[in-house]
Amino acid sequence: MIDHVIQFAESLVPREVWISMITFSLLAFVGTLIAIPAILIRLPQDYFQNHGHRKWFANHHPVIRTIGLMVKNGLGLIFLVAGIAMLVLPGQGLLTMLLGILFLDFPGKDRLEQKLIRQPHILKAVNTLREKADKPPFAFNENTPT
Repeated sequence: MIDHVIQFAESLVPREVWISMITFSLLAFVGTLIAIPAILIRLPQDYFQNHGHRKWFANHHPVIRTIGLMVKNGLGLIFLVAGIAMLVLPGQGLLTMLLGILFLDFPGKDRLEQKLIRQPHILKAVNTLREKADKPPFAFNENTPT
């Protein structure tokens, strides 16, 4: 039975492509297992209280600032797409999407971050992770719209 499935899969896409896709999927899975905790632990406790535009690379030369913002947004897009894929693949889909959104710059970002982080299962997972790293849980403004 499994031989028929493998033959059918190889008739659609060459074996090398399947191996590349599986390898990329495994690397992305392991990468998110490492990157997500590392980044969420390093965020300040009041990250979700400080609204408004955060000035990344504000004190740098405009060329450095532009390159830095492009890299940051590129990483955000990669994490967001990987998170969407992980909704059906193995991985931490919602946390990966949240991480991608944290990196991206777009109108309404703060409101979307608030809506995602305040999901009970996401907030519990993130604060448990922070607690294990001896970091305080995230703080929120009570009047912040979600």
